[in-house]
Amino acid sequence: MDIQALMNSMLSSDSIKNLSKVSGTTQKDVKKVLGSALPELLTGAVGQANDTATAEGFVGALSAHAKDDTKDITSFFDKVDLEDGGKILGHLLGNKAEETTEKAAASAGVDKAKTGSILSAAAPLLMSLLGQQTSEETEQNNSSGIAGLMGSLLGSVDLGGLLGGLLGGSDQEEETTTSTGKKKKKKKKKTSGKKDEESGGILHSILSLFK
Repeated sequence: MDIQALMNSMLSSDSIKNLSKVSGTTQKDVKKVLGSALPELLTGAVGQANDTATAEGFVGALSAHAKDDTKDITSFFDKVDLEDGGKILGHLLGNKAEETTEKAAASAGVDKAKTGSILSAAAPLLMSLLGQQTSEETEQNNSSGIAGLMGSLLGSVDLGGLLGGLLGGSDQEEETTTSTGKKKKKKKKKTSGKKDEESGGILHSILSLFK
């Protein structure tokens, strides 16, 4: 399973922009929330695949979501169901769903309700990407085969590629909505120091899953 490709898709500029639109938050806030919560979501997915009580249902969910078209991210998020996404969060995180949302909100400095919307929109994309990768990489469409692939999440990681996917390019455009309802774009230059340190912390949190 290519965790680098998965993370790059989850954190691509198109994904971030559309998650911002769906949740009514800034792209900066979306990145902060995902940076805090993605490690927990991935851990939850691995746990679902390896728990005999949930593995069969998880395999069925992956198979269903694998059929989603994620090539056109805008179209994907136009159809995203936040209520269904909330249920996915509940399955992935179990009794830690509320705690994870609260921690992500506090860490990102984003309203809890909007944080929940971001995660509810991101969860279906994560399931679709996981489902597509597992369906492509194994003919064993059962809990044993899927659990083996999910276990590969604990394997080697291309640190450089993953870091690049997390941090993005040197210049980024962020779309914001003014008080008059008009949208404008402002170019943001890549900064160093504290911001790079925060990004490094996000990377460390995600990479801790693979150790």
